[in-house]
Amino acid sequence: MFNWFNRVVEDYTLEDDESLLDRIADLEARVIKLEEENVELTNCLYEVENRLQAKIDNIHPVTYNLNNYSLDK
Repeated sequence: MFNWFNRVVEDYTLEDDESLLDRIADLEARVIKLEEENVELTNCLYEVENRLQAKIDNIHPVTYNLNNYSLDK
């Protein structure tokens, strides 16, 4: 059924006599590498988010005891 496609692809060449199938294989490899890097980047972003949230949670603002003071002096 796809014999016509195979013939077209085999006959088609890019610059420097690079076949279309080789180019497709290269592009697929690049896509796979980019997907892996995307996963790594996402994991690093989550790690940074968690560290930042932990630092924010660790901040304890000073609380003042103002119970003994009033405006009725």
